[in-house]
Amino acid sequence: MKLTKYTHACVRLEKDSRVLVLDPGSFSELAEALAGAEAVLVTHEHGDHIDVAGVVDALQGNKELAVFAPAGVADNLRAEAPEAAGRIHSVDPGSSFEAAGFSVRTFGGQHALIHPQIPVVANIGYLLDENVYHPGDSFVVPDGFSVQTLLVPLHAPWSKGGEVVDFVIGVRAPRAFQIHDGFLNDRGLKVVEGHVKRLGAKYGTDYQHLAAGDSVQV
Repeated sequence: MKLTKYTHACVRLEKDSRVLVLDPGSFSELAEALAGAEAVLVTHEHGDHIDVAGVVDALQGNKELAVFAPAGVADNLRAEAPEAAGRIHSVDPGSSFEAAGFSVRTFGGQHALIHPQIPVVANIGYLLDENVYHPGDSFVVPDGFSVQTLLVPLHAPWSKGGEVVDFVIGVRAPRAFQIHDGFLNDRGLKVVEGHVKRLGAKYGTDYQHLAAGDSVQV
């Protein structure tokens, strides 16, 4: 499949002329990412992972588009786009389904803790074709499956560098690319990626940086 990274957490996957998009958030290039998409997977409700107005516009403009998301996100989208309610699906962890020709398995259940005074929201990690894993805002390691391509949340209000490295080591995917990098300047990005690349390699993971708009075959 072809994987294209957009700014921050959004990723577009293409296979056999079919398109699936993960986490089209407010930091990302929505129109480009969603062009021709058949399915959108949303990990959780935060705006950097779903631009609600943009996804509603896409649902209204593309009658073939389906959205899969945690129940709270799905309920909100149905309220905003009632005419598309039949194409908006609630997703639980530990489930499997097909979307845009991709097999999907779900993991996790909740967003990583930011602070005890900030409520924890639902978060779903998605494994596509037993290959690409997008964890959303969590470090949940998929159980029972070997991930081939890991999308690494590089920096967030809920994480520290050592946890990012431990996540990469725990998953041990042969290859990894960054997501959730929109909060870092170039100096911070270089430092965090240096640790991930060097320490991940000791455990068999080849980490590579993708700029926004870059594509790779995985």
